[in-house]
Amino acid sequence: MALSPMMTQYLATKEKYKDCLLFYRLGDFYEMFFEDAITASKALDLTLTGRDCGLEERAPMCGVPYHAVDGYIARLIDAGFKVAICEQLTTPEQSKGGMLERDVVRVITAGTVIEPEMLREDANNYIVSVFRDTKGTGIAYADISTGDFYVTELGVSKSGDKELEDYLIKLSPSEILCNAAMHEISKALPSVQYSILPKFSVYYDWAYSYETAYKSVTQKLGVKNLRAFSCEGKRLAVSAAGALMEYLNETQKRTLSHINRLKFVSYGSCMNLDAETFRNLELTKTMRDGKKYGSLLWLLDNTKTSMGSRFLLGAIERPLTDLNEIHDRLDAVGELADNLIVRENLSNALSKIRDIERLSAKLSFGSINPRDLFSLQESLNVLPNIKQALSECNSCLLLKLENDIVLAEDEARLLGLAIVDNPPPVTRDGGFIREGYSKELDEIKSRSQNSKGWLAEYEALEKSQTGIKNLKVGYNRVFGYYIEVPKSASDLVPMTYTRKQTVANAERYITEQLKKLESDILGADEQAVKLEQVLFAKLTDTLKLRIKDFQQTAKAIGCVDMLYSFAILAIKHNYCKPDVKDYGAKTVLIEGRHPVVESFVKNERFVSNDTFFDENQHTLIITGPNMAGKSTYMRQVALIVLMAHIGSFVPCKRAEIALTDRIFTRVGASDNLLFDQSTFMVEMTEVAGILNNATENSLIILDEVGRGTSTFDGLSIAWAVMEYVSREIRAKTLFATHYHELTELEGSLDGIKNYHIAVKELAGGIVFLRKILPGGTNKSFGIEVAALAGLPKSVVAKAKRILKQLEEADINNPRNQSAQLRLDLDAPDTRAQDADGNSAAKAKTAKVAQAIMQADLNSITPIEALKLLAELQGEIAEEAQ
Repeated sequence: MALSPMMTQYLATKEKYKDCLLFYRLGDFYEMFFEDAITASKALDLTLTGRDCGLEERAPMCGVPYHAVDGYIARLIDAGFKVAICEQLTTPEQSKGGMLERDVVRVITAGTVIEPEMLREDANNYIVSVFRDTKGTGIAYADISTGDFYVTELGVSKSGDKELEDYLIKLSPSEILCNAAMHEISKALPSVQYSILPKFSVYYDWAYSYETAYKSVTQKLGVKNLRAFSCEGKRLAVSAAGALMEYLNETQKRTLSHINRLKFVSYGSCMNLDAETFRNLELTKTMRDGKKYGSLLWLLDNTKTSMGSRFLLGAIERPLTDLNEIHDRLDAVGELADNLIVRENLSNALSKIRDIERLSAKLSFGSINPRDLFSLQESLNVLPNIKQALSECNSCLLLKLENDIVLAEDEARLLGLAIVDNPPPVTRDGGFIREGYSKELDEIKSRSQNSKGWLAEYEALEKSQTGIKNLKVGYNRVFGYYIEVPKSASDLVPMTYTRKQTVANAERYITEQLKKLESDILGADEQAVKLEQVLFAKLTDTLKLRIKDFQQTAKAIGCVDMLYSFAILAIKHNYCKPDVKDYGAKTVLIEGRHPVVESFVKNERFVSNDTFFDENQHTLIITGPNMAGKSTYMRQVALIVLMAHIGSFVPCKRAEIALTDRIFTRVGASDNLLFDQSTFMVEMTEVAGILNNATENSLIILDEVGRGTSTFDGLSIAWAVMEYVSREIRAKTLFATHYHELTELEGSLDGIKNYHIAVKELAGGIVFLRKILPGGTNKSFGIEVAALAGLPKSVVAKAKRILKQLEEADINNPRNQSAQLRLDLDAPDTRAQDADGNSAAKAKTAKVAQAIMQADLNSITPIEALKLLAELQGEIAEEAQ
């Protein structure tokens, strides 16, 4: 049996889009067949039916109504599918009884979504292209819902692909493309294996060819070279960008006129934050549940617009390192905080602004609807108010933003004349063009309305002439207009009536005069709808000419909104304007507070603390018990420094902050079961990353380094790391530890100072004072903390007795000997052997660890120490076997 013409057409189209679910338009439905139907019916919980197609067996089939398709597509995209939309390109009249022309008009993937219901308003939806060769990595990423397009390059790193993973994790892309070489590498990336990042999809290598890519990019941007975009000669970045351009052209099948700029992101142009720092400082989501609530982003976000929310997120992801840009933002925030009138005017205007950025993208895509145009008109109408408010300011940045806002008054006026208030969301049925905009449309609608008046007159006339009081004229889509007569009055029906349908208790008829009225009415309505659609298309064509202006305005509005948000934050929480100085300057934080924790403290005052860094005090060793506030204090210092770099006021009484190139954090200790890494391996990997990448202009937060292994090993590593950081890197460092022996480094190494968390001892317990004071401490108060946690009193009492016995027996306890650590490496092991006879091996471990601890780090590095310990532990394992 031969396939039907329709099914032949379907299969030919499906062959071109094998990796997609093909939504094939048939009338008012999108249908799926064969394997696509089986897959979609399961994913969408649809009823699976069949269709005769010329084969011996019916083809499996399921479908969704076209007017509700967006919801179904969203579910499929969330489930990881790609969807190809195959539309009818001709009408039955145009086809003259033959097959309708159909073709795929768009491929929707996770990274190419523009529908608002599928997107987060406060975050970008990035699609990423990664190119890898022997010289490094090129990255291009775009958000087609906003028109943003960025590129960057990463060199060959001694940290392997961690730098690439960190970069991508911060972007949180929905889709990643790559060349074949990168595809093989991506399979081994832990973040891909455990679904932190989506799987990389290999794309044509020819698209990544530099010559092809360069041509794709320049043609798309309408330029001869890429000098204006700082991309000339950036072969890796251009290769990634060109392939992404090609992919977007292939899948979207239209000119994306809103993607008209390319920005090269230089590593030195912003503070580089790795994935661990993002997680440990809870910058955009909390570690506990991955939610925005409770994060720094949650605290800072007082924005009024979606554009402002996205601008703020970008500022947190890429803190500034240009001193002039930082000062410009701080000056702008200061002026808005001081000027109540300007602030209130901005608040009122910003609250009426819709998402101009994404509306511009929909305009470019050709998917904008009447309701979107009404939103655009409302936004354009309030732009003069924002410009007026900004023009009254003195800040250079605010005046620049005022200049960047383009009013588009003619377009606003045109939209006001063309689109009715509260228009329908689709153009299908008309009713969105305002009366008076088109004389021709008004005449057609008048004819339709008059015809309907004639219809009412006709009904009254027929009642009078027939004497049938219950006669009425009705309409339905199947039969059109009809005269309905109750069966009880059927004997009064005139001979001129022609019966059309029988229903319960009534008969329906038509007449020649009613047919003429129907033709006039329906013809006028159809003409009106078609003319409205033509007028709408002309209107959108006019607006497309201003897409660049709309995008420029949207970016300016986003920045203004973020600065407004910072001003509100500063006023609400009594923040101060930080004095940010160049690299190498001192950092002084007077009465600093943790911005997020402070906002949750309700019944008591948050205890503030000072921080001081200069060339003579660059490393602070902080001791004190668990729960006393060491981690909170260190995090607050990091957050204050970061907030200053994004242009926000900070939670201090006074703040001087040196420009910082990177913030590193090693906080907490837990197994990474997903990556098959123990607590200690996670810790050492993060510490190694810090030692390999930190500079003297970095800020380092180290919390309990060495806690994930045995005491001797941990103390040795912590000591070695501290010496290396202090001597070799000399970065501003906060180091919290329970190894009180490390306090002896003060005085023996330049720049190290001891601090501790104040604790008040009471009878039978302790009280945390949360205050950071100079000097170290030799008590951890672990048992007291355990008591506070609710351990049974008998357990606490037994623990105290055991601790006393251990202290009396510990030859290294400061109460029993000099605080200077000593260990006779040649002394015989006097400890009892365990069941496997391993005490000698353990003694060997202790001796080597102590040797490492006492070694001069000018001759042994932390990495060498770790290798030595690993080698030794391997020997012990062999002995144990």
